[in-house]
Amino acid sequence: MAQAAADTIVALSSGRVPSAIAVIRTSGAMAVAAAAAVAGPIPAPRRASLRALRSPDGALLDRGLVIVFPGPDTATGEDIVEYQCHGSKAVVEAVIDALAARPGVRRAEPGEFTRRALANGRIDLTQAEGLAELLEAENEAQRKSALLRAEGGLRRQIEAWRGALLALSAEAEVAIDYADEEDGGMPFDPAHRLAALAVDIDRLLGSPRVERARDGVRLVVAGPPNAGKSSLVNALAGEARAIVTHIPGTTRDLIEVPLSIGGVPVTLVDTAGLRESADTVEAIGIGLARRALERSDILLWLGRAEESPRHPCCLQIASKADLGGSGEGLRLSVVSGEGLEPLRDWIVAKARTMLPSNEQPGLNAREAELIEQCRNALIRAATLGDPVMIAEELRLARSALDQVSGYSGVDSLLDALFGRFCLGK
Repeated sequence: MAQAAADTIVALSSGRVPSAIAVIRTSGAMAVAAAAAVAGPIPAPRRASLRALRSPDGALLDRGLVIVFPGPDTATGEDIVEYQCHGSKAVVEAVIDALAARPGVRRAEPGEFTRRALANGRIDLTQAEGLAELLEAENEAQRKSALLRAEGGLRRQIEAWRGALLALSAEAEVAIDYADEEDGGMPFDPAHRLAALAVDIDRLLGSPRVERARDGVRLVVAGPPNAGKSSLVNALAGEARAIVTHIPGTTRDLIEVPLSIGGVPVTLVDTAGLRESADTVEAIGIGLARRALERSDILLWLGRAEESPRHPCCLQIASKADLGGSGEGLRLSVVSGEGLEPLRDWIVAKARTMLPSNEQPGLNAREAELIEQCRNALIRAATLGDPVMIAEELRLARSALDQVSGYSGVDSLLDALFGRFCLGK
């Protein structure tokens, strides 16, 4: 739980020490006063100046650059002072201790700088969540998706919808005020505009979710025993992750391998060979394999074409091409390497269509649920003729969007979200 926002906070905002340079930030009403006490004369705003940094008893701690950023046009919306000093653990701790010793200054909690940016309207909740995703990004697809959200891609879309809803709500209120007039009041028939807005929202609801960029596209390798599934998994992973033998039924559990193929996040899943089995343990593994097929985004099928499961994105593979196999599908040999590069290219092309694009921000599950509530309210409003009832549906739609942006009803979510951040964020 965040402490009083009136406090000035301090934390290391650069990477883990030791390092060549460390960046320490303070944010809040006492940031400039603390800088005067620790670094002496305050430099001109947004101009880096070399200063001696001293402890409360006047001892020299380090010499570093000091930059003052007056609020409200800052990352947090408050006065910020940044200190660039030598990046040893001893120096960093000494400077932070000296700043935290000043009245009204304390060490920041995880994510508190970003939380203040949200509270002061510098960002909204979608941007804060995008920043959390950016800090955790491990591949190019995750980075691009998170950066688009952190830069306000979704915020701009939500604000446009909210502006349209506010305009419609204002018209509804006017229609309500004039409903008792002898001439029948002000005409108000927003059905076409509401339907058009719902269609616009549907386009975003139909886009891939950000969780898929975070967790990876589920790529399942399946087929009968001894079809070469585990060998293919090892070849795609670039290392031995699955046991390979000539004994049917070797793989009995799901083996999941998170990896990046061409910058695309993938969770590669090896499965038990599909067949009828009296072996209890193998039968359990086969059951897990069938459930994995149902949950897969992409299926690589190494069995006979006529036995291939129905799947919206399935590639038939003729494995063991080095042994003279003549099955249908992409000829593949993990021994000679035949077909591996075309297979990787196919996987990347298909997986990219399942991830948020660089042009349109994706939604997480929380946002999608709320935006769907907004859409449903608009659909209901479009079928109504009473401006009072329309106004209520519009209020519900705006409320859902406000929760997406973090303007209401998200206190418990904020504690969990900002707990994922480092101290300097």
